[in-house]
Amino acid sequence: MADVRPLRGLRYAQDRVSNLARVVTPPYDIITPEAQARYYERDPYNIIRLELGKTTDHDNDLDNVYTRAAAYLSEWRNQGVLHMEEQPCYYLYQQLFTHADQVYTRTSLLARVRLEPWSARVVLPHEHTMKKAKADRLNLYRACATNLSPIMSLFEDPQGRMRRLLATYAEHPQIQFQDEEGVEHRLHPIQDQQHIALIQDFFSERQLYIADGHHRYETALAYRDELKEQRKELHPDDAANFTLMSLIDVDDPGMLVLPTHRLLTNLAPAMQAQLTGEQLKRYFTVETLATRASKDVIAHLEKAGQEQPAFVILTNEQALLLRLTEQGRHYMQTSEHSEAWKRLDVAIAQRLLLEETLGLRAEDMTAGTYVRYSHDANYVFAAVEKGEAQAALLLNSTPLRQVCEVAQADDRMPQKSTYLYPKLITGLVMNPLW
Repeated sequence: MADVRPLRGLRYAQDRVSNLARVVTPPYDIITPEAQARYYERDPYNIIRLELGKTTDHDNDLDNVYTRAAAYLSEWRNQGVLHMEEQPCYYLYQQLFTHADQVYTRTSLLARVRLEPWSARVVLPHEHTMKKAKADRLNLYRACATNLSPIMSLFEDPQGRMRRLLATYAEHPQIQFQDEEGVEHRLHPIQDQQHIALIQDFFSERQLYIADGHHRYETALAYRDELKEQRKELHPDDAANFTLMSLIDVDDPGMLVLPTHRLLTNLAPAMQAQLTGEQLKRYFTVETLATRASKDVIAHLEKAGQEQPAFVILTNEQALLLRLTEQGRHYMQTSEHSEAWKRLDVAIAQRLLLEETLGLRAEDMTAGTYVRYSHDANYVFAAVEKGEAQAALLLNSTPLRQVCEVAQADDRMPQKSTYLYPKLITGLVMNPLW
C-alpha cells in the first residue's frame, strides 16, 4: 500500500546554527502577524523567511514572497547554513510536552511518502480544503521545490512493531532543544540498512490517514501533476512524486487531541430563546449544573461523554449539560452522511444544535459572523462572562479512531473537528524535490 521511503533531508548545519530554537517556527497556518514579525527579528536564518515571507507594497511578478524565499534557500545552501544528508535515512522525531499537568511524549517517523490520489485509498483524508490556502502553498512549491514542513499522518500498528523499532533510537537523540512554548524536540537519523528495509516493508501493507496537512497534501499532488504535464513524463522515482510526512501510530500515548469549543455571537433574540432547557429537550436530556466554574463544568462534560455524546451550553445565566436522546439519534439517522460521521460529537453538535436549533447554515459557520472557535476552555468562560460571546457550546475532543473511521467511510468531518497538540515544528527537516 503506502510507499514510505527514506530521504536525504535538508537540515540546518549545526556548526552554523548551534541553537535550532532560534530558527524553527510553528506551521505557517497558525502564525499570527505578531509572531511572524518576532521570528523575523529572532535570527537572520529563521525558517519564517522561507515558510511565510513578508509582503511589501512593491511586490511584483519578479520580486515577491515566493521569489525571495527561493533566493534565501539558495543563499543558505551556498553558505552552508543548510546541508543535505549524505545518505537517505528516516528520522525518529519526538516531542515532549506538558498539558494540564500531564507529561506526554509523541513519537513519529519522518519520511517521504509517495503521493497517491484520494481515489487510490492509500492516503485517506477526513476534511475538505480551501482553494486560497492551496494557491499560496503551490506558489511556494514552484519557487522553492522543497517540502519545508511535514504533513502529520497516522498509521495503525496493533502489534507495536514500529513502536519497538523506534524506541531503540530514542535514548540518545542527535538533536535536542526546547522551543518557545516549552516543547522539547528530539531528532535522530535512522541509517541502519536493515532497519530501513524493515520500515519500508512495514508500511507497504498499510494505509495512512492524514491528521493535519490536507492543504499541503493536495498542493503536493497539484505540483506533481503540473510537472508531469510540463515534462510530458515523470520518472516513478522522481522526487516530485513524494512528500514529507511525520508518521504517527494512532495509538501513540503522546497523541493529544484538544476539543474545539464554539463561541456564539450576534444571535438574534429569537435564536437566543432556543438555548433554553425547554427548547433543547427536543433532542437532548437537559441537566442544569450547579456550578459554572470552568474546571468543574469540563469535568462533568468529560464524564458524561464517556457514556454517550454530551455537550454543554454555557450562558451568563446557566450551564446546561446535554445528553443525546433517542429522538436525537433518530434525527441524526436522517443525514446522508456515513454512520461514522453520524457518531461524531462534533457532527451531532453541528447538525442538532447549530443547524436545527439555531437555524445556522454551513456558510454562516465558516464566515465567522455567528461562530468563533477556541481550544481554551478558560478563554471561552471568560468571553461569555465579559459579554464578548452570548453563549458557548462546549465539546469533548474527537478520538483519533473516529477520525480514521470517517476517513475509511470516504466522508469528511465538520470544520474545526480536531486540534492536535502540539503542532509539528517547521524547519527541523526539509525534503528537497529535486
